[in-house]
Amino acid sequence: MKRILEILRRFLIFSFLTLLTQVGGVIYLLNIFTYKFIDARFEKRIYRIGLRVASFLVAYSIATFLIVPLLAKPFGRVPLPFFETKDLQPLNVWTCLLNRHYVKPELKEIAFSVAEEMNKKFPGTTINYLDANFPFINEFPLLPHLSHDDGKKLDLAFCYRDRARGKETNEAPSFIGYGICEAPLPGEENSPEACAQKGHWQYSFLQRFVPQGSKEDFLFDAQRTKALASLFASHPEIGKIFIEPHLKTRLQLTSEKICFHGCGAVRHDDHIHVQLR
Repeated sequence: MKRILEILRRFLIFSFLTLLTQVGGVIYLLNIFTYKFIDARFEKRIYRIGLRVASFLVAYSIATFLIVPLLAKPFGRVPLPFFETKDLQPLNVWTCLLNRHYVKPELKEIAFSVAEEMNKKFPGTTINYLDANFPFINEFPLLPHLSHDDGKKLDLAFCYRDRARGKETNEAPSFIGYGICEAPLPGEENSPEACAQKGHWQYSFLQRFVPQGSKEDFLFDAQRTKALASLFASHPEIGKIFIEPHLKTRLQLTSEKICFHGCGAVRHDDHIHVQLR
């Protein structure tokens, strides 16, 4: 029975790390021999647990920064920058640490090009990217997204202004970039309400989990957000851009590439989704 419980425990850890990072489960299994070495040399349980965690983090870091980028190339995927590079950066470094920042090379070049153009139009602007894709295997889920499984998708944070100073900022009200929304105004098309009435409970679920306290510190920057969406739409390689219908109307976005994603997804008045053809 003890052996069965141990196998179950390892399976659950493997599954959790795989769903979270795609590669963490494999690294955990490969590191089991290290855990046995630690257990044989340390009697106190707290030491064994601490050293096990430390050894996994070391192995995971080596794989994430040195090995995975090389192995991802044959799958046609490359990592987006970990730090600000060419006016592009992750809003949250956990996106990179969890290996959620891989895209097709074409999409990476487009992202750099748009970020450069944004900085020319609005000096000092840095574009914040959110979830992209895992490094390997098409159709491997990047939860909680329905897509983001082929290297062709990328989410981007909206642009904001600092309410207190009234100036442009490269920060965002949500620490993950999702869940703090630029909701429909009275008289605008209200997809979140319409989808909720149709029974799509997941459509606004992130709002219930993401703290809303910092929302009052920011103002939605319509001018820069419109420019961001328009610049991506201008690239022939971009096939679709998702944003809530009320924002497409409010920002006067006219490209046919910019469309509604449907009630089966989650709301897109907190970020922009772009994807290759």
